Amino acid sequence: MQIADIFRQKKTVLSLEVFPPKKTSSIDTIYTTLDDLQGLNPDFISVTYGAGGNAGDTSTCDIASVIKNKYGIEPLAHLTCVNYTKEEIDRILDLLQQKGIKNILALRGDINSDIQPKNEFCYASELITYIKERGGFHVSGACYPEGHIDSENLIADIHNLKSKVNAGAEHLISQLFFDNSYFYNFLEKAQIAGIRVPIEAGIMPVVNKAQIERMVTLCGASLPAKLTKMIQRFEYSPEALRDAGIAYAVEQIVDLISQGVDGIHLYTMNNSYIAKKIHASIAGLIQS
Repeated sequence: MQIADIFRQKKTVLSLEVFPPKKTSSIDTIYTTLDDLQGLNPDFISVTYGAGGNAGDTSTCDIASVIKNKYGIEPLAHLTCVNYTKEEIDRILDLLQQKGIKNILALRGDINSDIQPKNEFCYASELITYIKERGGFHVSGACYPEGHIDSENLIADIHNLKSKVNAGAEHLISQLFFDNSYFYNFLEKAQIAGIRVPIEAGIMPVVNKAQIERMVTLCGASLPAKLTKMIQRFEYSPEALRDAGIAYAVEQIVDLISQGVDGIHLYTMNNSYIAKKIHASIAGLIQS
């Protein structure tokens, strides 16, 4: 099924995100997680793409295939492009097609100082155009409520986002944010810019201080004073921080749903316990 079609059928979409295990971990760990997550009946599950420039890494495709064929859930396979040639992208697309994967989240990918970019794709919009011209896939894109870390400002970033939509992105997933006012401001500006595709709010529960600080550094998301105080209060009590982080995420989600958001995309961090706790608190709010 096309991801964009799901939004036409449901008032509020709920999707989850998982990532391939590190090379030091068994691939089976993700399947244990998926066993737990399938009970939440997500509308789709996205699978992130490994960092670096290894086009021979098939873990994203393999996991997406299992999500589709074993669990009967629509997968959304991430695909980055800055470190790949067109020939390498073609090989990845061929593999996705062979596995029956029809939905792709097209991304530029992080710039890694240790890896020389291939320079055949410099922007996600170029990858989207390339995939759409090839045919056979439905494409989603990423958006950034506080602006991409490499953008001059939010307005410039929304102009870039419009280029992605014009290129063929049919659905957008937002980067994580911790202050809903940024998301609402972004939605207003996107509407003014003529962006009419469904936009999901990306929510990442704060359950580990070091992890969230790393993510904030990478993506530039702001930490509200309320959240900072929460982290400081519970940073030396892992269970308390986990529970407080879950409560904070639930509060965000309840507000977003009450304001009519198109969907919630939950960054699970491969932690089914956290995902299940959050789902239990919002299940009654997700309407078909």
